[in-house]
Amino acid sequence: MDYLEIIDRHYRDSPDLRGLLLRHSEDVARKALDAAKRHPELNVDQQFVLEAAMLHDIGIFKTSAPGIHCFGSEPYLRHGIIGAELLRNEGWPKHALVCERHTGAGLTKGEIVAHRLPLPPSDFRPVSMEEQLICFADCFFSKAKPEKEKSVESLRRKMKKFGRRSLKQFNAWCEMFL
Repeated sequence: MDYLEIIDRHYRDSPDLRGLLLRHSEDVARKALDAAKRHPELNVDQQFVLEAAMLHDIGIFKTSAPGIHCFGSEPYLRHGIIGAELLRNEGWPKHALVCERHTGAGLTKGEIVAHRLPLPPSDFRPVSMEEQLICFADCFFSKAKPEKEKSVESLRRKMKKFGRRSLKQFNAWCEMFL
């Protein structure tokens, strides 16, 4: 089974959302793979990056975000842990880690508790180089405005709003991947 079969199985009844998911995921995959090719010294598993970038948002269909064709009942912020559960059930546990660790610059247990986020109190920060690369690439693309790639400066302003740790992590990724 490949990643497209997984997507197709979960999105066959939602063609608009499937199209949006594919467009977003292809943009994230392209950006991540471009960075991997520019930095061979990082020894990134490019096949894994492609697969995991295409699957990182697989759980959005179960969330409530009508503006992007998501008509589920879960808060949107939970899409990562929902996707991780789906991929673990599919036998893709390594890809599942990308799902649950890709939000923003990652989330710490302290941030989840302090902001009362609808997530289990745990550390959801990307660990492997591939996880970090996909998380970084994902920052540049919104499903609400799929036609526009965000600038580094606009992302720095956004990360600053989420705290010093997020901005510091994003800046470190800029040094590594740009």
